[in-house]
Amino acid sequence: MAVSQMVGRVIGVRQHEVDPGGGGADRVPRPVTAVVVGGGIAGMSAAVVLAERGVAVTVLEAAPTLGGRLGAWPEALADGSQQNEHGFHAFFRQYYNWRSILRRIDPDLGFLKPIPGYPILSEQWPTEEFGKLPPAPPANLLALLLRSPSLRLADLRQMDRDAALPLLTYDPVRTYADLDDRTADELLSSLRLPDRARAMLFEVFSHSFFNHEAEMSAAEMVAQFHFYLLGNPEGLAFDCPDEDYATAIWEPLTRHVEKHGGRVLTDAAATGVHRDADGWRVTTTGGGDHSAGHVVLAVDPPALATLVAASPDLVTHAPELVARMPAFGTPGPPYAVARYWCDGDVAAGRAVFNGVSRQPTLDSVTLYHRLENESRRWARQTGGSVIELHAYACEPDVPAEELAERMRRELIVLWPEVADLRVRELRARVEAQAPAFTPGSHAWRPGVRTDAQGLYLAGDGIGTDFPSALMERSAATGILAANHILRAEGGAAEPVRSIRPRGLLAGRDKRNRQNPP
Repeated sequence: MAVSQMVGRVIGVRQHEVDPGGGGADRVPRPVTAVVVGGGIAGMSAAVVLAERGVAVTVLEAAPTLGGRLGAWPEALADGSQQNEHGFHAFFRQYYNWRSILRRIDPDLGFLKPIPGYPILSEQWPTEEFGKLPPAPPANLLALLLRSPSLRLADLRQMDRDAALPLLTYDPVRTYADLDDRTADELLSSLRLPDRARAMLFEVFSHSFFNHEAEMSAAEMVAQFHFYLLGNPEGLAFDCPDEDYATAIWEPLTRHVEKHGGRVLTDAAATGVHRDADGWRVTTTGGGDHSAGHVVLAVDPPALATLVAASPDLVTHAPELVARMPAFGTPGPPYAVARYWCDGDVAAGRAVFNGVSRQPTLDSVTLYHRLENESRRWARQTGGSVIELHAYACEPDVPAEELAERMRRELIVLWPEVADLRVRELRARVEAQAPAFTPGSHAWRPGVRTDAQGLYLAGDGIGTDFPSALMERSAATGILAANHILRAEGGAAEPVRSIRPRGLLAGRDKRNRQNPP
């Protein structure tokens, strides 16, 4: 254990128990049925736990492949088929619940490989490295302040320390009460940071949540700053699979669910959720009809809003859920992903993953031929490279190919050798499915439990009363949904864990906490 982690444990920066689990039979003591709508992280996490406890669970996925924004699918290239993916995702080490699910298919998580370094590229300033900080606070924060050329001691003296205090005093109730109506942009401006520090340290961070800082809740930015830097004992280090997501994750998880008696159906888009005398019924395209005692809706916000609107029974049985959908169903800004198969390679010293600061479109660069085995083999056979460019929050109504070209030109500014690479294949797309975390949204954001008995929600836009984000929030809410079902039916719940629940300098007074989702 690193020294910073030992110090962090002394001051309470450690893994915390949210739900101890247990409390019932290893398997449900009577027949129980459940339908999970959505085969991404949230839905499959719920299905894994339910199937293991003996629940007859059916997963309905609208797409031909599983995974949602962690999906992967084959692409036919001129020189053979290659797996393509929905975009690079970092598997941070404080993703305790998501990693718990993944341990079902690989107890040692051997398929997750550490990614060395976390550089931030900038046209205006030298590259800044975040991947080599001590893992736990407060040592990581002190090291950042000592090492970062973007924030010097003189800058700290000019900083508004009162405005900065919320970054160190995260509280799951007070932070949202105080800051949710403000934008992240307003909070950052109030800090009086040098422009370089704001760009390199904060703006890159806020974009990673698929939201513009001018449209993102300040409270949500503080919560995620706490989750990723100031409240977890693992630091900013992360891992990634060495195979594509379908091979490494979705195919093995499907086999695991099926081994425990569950079903996973693709090309099965839900068209309505109905309440019958005997429970719930989910209809799908092609005339499918699936009855169950419990339903978990684990789809992205626009799809959830569409499904709820197409389900008249919910007006009577879940009026609060129906009322929240118009606001919740509006996604964050579009995001674009472009994967290039090129002749030739970038410079040998380029990092596998790179954040990007202050380019108009480009937010990250990933070298897949140095990350995943299939891309690595293709690069060896052809002498080429596989480069993915990602814009987390881009301009709306711009075609995917145009966004891809914009990102490529912006990368050439940062890595001039890219101009010499001939593009052999390009697959580009732009979508808008990520949740919005707009100011004031915390008040109406739904939690896992709905106002209808036996109907639950899961996903990375669903509210939790403990720190979580992105893939980890998806997995955690999926497990929580499964736990509600298991406890209702006499089965043992799955443990749920998170990081330190409050900031390093949060006061000791305990205000009334929200009810768990």
